[in-house]
Amino acid sequence: MLALWSAGAAVIYLASFHFANESNDAALMRLGRVIAQQISQSLQIAQSAPDKQQSLDLAALTAQSRQLFAAVADENVHLAVKVGEETILGQPLHAFASEVSENTATIHEVHEVTVANEPHRVLHIQQLANRNLPAIQIEIARDTAAQSKAFQRYLLNMALPLVPMLLLVSVLVWFGVRHSLKPLRTLKLLVETRQAQDLSPLSLDNAPEELNALSSALNQLLASTEESMNRQRRFIADAAHQLRTPLAGLKSQTELAMRENSPEGLRDRLNMVHTSATRSIHLVNQLLTLARSEPGSLNGIPKVKMDLARLIRDLTGELVPRALAARIDLGCDCLVSEAWIEGNSALLRELFINLVENAIKYIPRDGSVTVRLTENEQQYIVDVEDNGAGIPDADKQRVFERFFRREQTGNGCGLGMAIVREIVERHSGKVELKDAVPHGLIVHVVLPKNLATA
Repeated sequence: MLALWSAGAAVIYLASFHFANESNDAALMRLGRVIAQQISQSLQIAQSAPDKQQSLDLAALTAQSRQLFAAVADENVHLAVKVGEETILGQPLHAFASEVSENTATIHEVHEVTVANEPHRVLHIQQLANRNLPAIQIEIARDTAAQSKAFQRYLLNMALPLVPMLLLVSVLVWFGVRHSLKPLRTLKLLVETRQAQDLSPLSLDNAPEELNALSSALNQLLASTEESMNRQRRFIADAAHQLRTPLAGLKSQTELAMRENSPEGLRDRLNMVHTSATRSIHLVNQLLTLARSEPGSLNGIPKVKMDLARLIRDLTGELVPRALAARIDLGCDCLVSEAWIEGNSALLRELFINLVENAIKYIPRDGSVTVRLTENEQQYIVDVEDNGAGIPDADKQRVFERFFRREQTGNGCGLGMAIVREIVERHSGKVELKDAVPHGLIVHVVLPKNLATA
């Protein structure tokens, strides 16, 4: 509004100044034309007289000019007239032209001249009535007092309607901005008075569309933050619950070992301590892997272009000794020589290690496990197939839940398949369990070829 007021004041001032100058120049022009026309007529009459060869009666022209000037001018107007080479009336404030071309038509020039510290507006008129007659030069000047009055009059006439209009616009803009920003102040108060633990959505009534978009974005942020905090709380609760049992067992075994007197009993207790410690380490590693694979955690883990086929071949080779120790036939069937994707190699490595180790752990001895890689136009497909007993349909979805264990024996902690699902979802893929023919289980993992950055 300050810029609008400044621009409006500048326009009013310049327009008033222009109109005042134009009005003053027009008045001077009318006076000059009347005098020039009368002198020109007098010269033509003198030329047509019988004694036209005699010099012109300059005294008569001077008297006539004075009469015309007195009739149409006021005391603030200065007049100077030059006919030919002689100045017949007054003294010019701005020098007359020394020579006037024979081809000169009527010319008007405006000058600004200061006389006795008073600015004057000066109009020069040059006119050649006839080639056989002398040129006429007229100077009419007026001080700026009358022009200033005209300027003030124009300024007042233009300001009277514009100033109230600008005032009204300013009030309307102030009211509109204040009214429009009222929901924003409400939103500010809602945020300032809210407790840090309160992540419920913000509610604004009768808010404009733009502010609804802002509150919607804030609500999405609050929902995302609440989800992240719930994941952290759930992870801490799960970790505390799962670590309590092995740590309590570890403490009990160490207390019993401290009371043993025989070397054989002490060795047995230490073996049990070692087993409990191994399970605890495995559980901690699984929990950390699960935490890294959850949404929001992967943002800090870089994705790189990697060869999925090479990763699967290398992992299968590394796990062969473990499979042989369990009398399991482990094989790799890569039908794709290269499978380039964008992913996190550490998480994908953990994904396939979990799948193969689960198969080795839960199928009978002398069984077989095959890791197979295929592709279609848009996806890479990894199948980990075993010929074990399989999983009933009722449990196929439950095995992806955290800490769910179909068999309570063994060293598993129930996090392996939950980790698999989290890693696959973070890589924009999907995983499902299928029955193998004639018996067994297939873990079917699908990864898109063009992975979007999560």
